[in-house]
Amino acid sequence: MALFSILTLFPDVVEAYLDVGVLGIARARGIVQANVVDFRDFSRDRHRTVDDRPFGGGPGMVLKPEPIVEAVEWIEQHHGPHRRIAMTPDGQPFDQKMAEGFAAAMIADPPVTTDLPLRPGSPSSVLLLCGRYEGFDERALQVLDFERLSIGDYVLAGGELAALVIVEAIARLLPGTLGDSRSAIEDSFGDSADGGLDHPHFTRPRVFRGIEVPDVLLSGDHARIHDWRKQQSETRTKAVRPDLTQRLHPKG
Repeated sequence: MALFSILTLFPDVVEAYLDVGVLGIARARGIVQANVVDFRDFSRDRHRTVDDRPFGGGPGMVLKPEPIVEAVEWIEQHHGPHRRIAMTPDGQPFDQKMAEGFAAAMIADPPVTTDLPLRPGSPSSVLLLCGRYEGFDERALQVLDFERLSIGDYVLAGGELAALVIVEAIARLLPGTLGDSRSAIEDSFGDSADGGLDHPHFTRPRVFRGIEVPDVLLSGDHARIHDWRKQQSETRTKAVRPDLTQRLHPKG
């Protein structure tokens, strides 16, 4: 079972998404376990304070280090070591190859529940820290040696959506999550697409508002269909994402 732990100030929002669609199926099948922890529970005063004004002045509030660090330590004492990821705009861009790496680690080295003290190493379990406000006190990330990931060059109100993107991207690659294992392989950015975008898809009816399904898809000739889909993938990638064309024709 793949283990994800998500630290958030809005656990109800995260849980609601985890219970539907692909992630809901993965949890129901015992493929994914998700621990959603409100790090406000680790605050140190009766007001459950998790933020304070930044030293040096400036707008907004900054998340304090104590609740975050103590929440992570509690999780790892009860569920073993995790690969610690902070969702931040200044993080390394997350992509499909990275998702494949996370999934491969989980498949090869399933997590083990333990009450032992923290252990060093590169665990397969993944902990995702969701920020709010102006961000984290830098010391929280330094003390626990967090990696930083970003899902794009824009700013959100918090890290919950980004964390769920990463969990779903990884979970759908785990055996048994999808009904057909080829679905993940043949997606955009996957190995079958040579790193490019997916080809167009069609289903019934054969004609919709005057637009017909391409004849080649009705031919039953699997070689022709394969070639057509590859050509369509390359054409779409060059038109929409020319930055990905290097993946289609890498230099030797």
